[in-house]
Amino acid sequence: MIPIKKEAVLVRPEDVKPSNKKLEVVGTFNPGAARLKNGDIVLYLRVVEKLIEDESENFYYSPRCTGVNKCNVVVDKFNKKNTESKSDVDIVFKDGTKRLTFISHLRRIILDVSGLLVKSIDKHPSFGGITEDGELGVEDARITKFGDKYYMTYVALSRLGNVSTSLAVSKDCMNWKRKGTMFREQNKDVVLFPERINGKYVAFNRPEGNFQFTPPKIWISFSNNLRSWGESRPIKFSEKNHWDYARTGAGPPPIKTDKGWLLIYHGVSQHKIKKYKVPKIIRKIVGYEDDVYDVYSVGAALFDLKKPYKLIAKTPQPIISPRRKYEKEGFVDNVIFPTGIVYTRGHNNILLYCGGGDTVTTVKKIAINEIMKSLKKVRI
Repeated sequence: MIPIKKEAVLVRPEDVKPSNKKLEVVGTFNPGAARLKNGDIVLYLRVVEKLIEDESENFYYSPRCTGVNKCNVVVDKFNKKNTESKSDVDIVFKDGTKRLTFISHLRRIILDVSGLLVKSIDKHPSFGGITEDGELGVEDARITKFGDKYYMTYVALSRLGNVSTSLAVSKDCMNWKRKGTMFREQNKDVVLFPERINGKYVAFNRPEGNFQFTPPKIWISFSNNLRSWGESRPIKFSEKNHWDYARTGAGPPPIKTDKGWLLIYHGVSQHKIKKYKVPKIIRKIVGYEDDVYDVYSVGAALFDLKKPYKLIAKTPQPIISPRRKYEKEGFVDNVIFPTGIVYTRGHNNILLYCGGGDTVTTVKKIAINEIMKSLKKVRI
């Protein structure tokens, strides 16, 4: 673990006003972050809303966005006779398809110059799904400052496109122009590099499939125009029994250092449940059917400046793991999920913005040199 100079919870669900009287806010987490021209910091965090009443005697209900320019929430109802099961997260139909019991949008938060204090929270959704983009919600923004523009990648959910990643562009980080699908299903944790490398745009991403020889891992892809992506290749991060073997995904966009491209990422480790401590019925209720549970921690990796697919060094152990109550207990337990990064004014420290327990938004102030010292040359 590395020293953390300062840390705090910035936003909790009770701090954010629901977008609709039929909905309640249950999560405020995983923010994209950028520093504005006036020095303030803006966050676009994911707001998760659930229906206050999500079922009746005969029906289950699921929210959905309609509209051309902004989300107008409608509620679809499904006869229980046509469903297989329902959980806090989803409704499962007899054909194996699903609908969510919640919907997510992005809410803009303005922080002061220090990046540690909240100045304002938008009272209404700042960026949400529409009929043609994210009708079932938008999630987990990452923001890259590229030249004089801001580029925001975000997960877009829809009945036709399932789980894909879309792109939006802005001149001021306030008004966004949608550019459509960037990586098709299922691909998440997409982050853009802040400059072209060898004349091409570069992005880390994380595709997934139903058939796997190894767990999901970070890939790198290249583009001439931000629309068509190719030259893709997976990046081998770890071996079995390492702390991040079960899953890796890019956190915030990489930052350039004189040693290489520094990527803060999340890694997942799996831990066995001691059966004598947790009764079988309780394991099923909390989703531990396989007698294991996941822990999402934070690591760092360094890539070659000219060959960004080349992994130079990484942290052999997590630099941050769940230890606060709001990270160990939440809608999903044992989760730190980094998504936003901003330099402090002196460029000696970073402000790392994370989701905690899939419930709250946190900030951690960390010295860059502490991260760099934790890196070890790879031998994979």
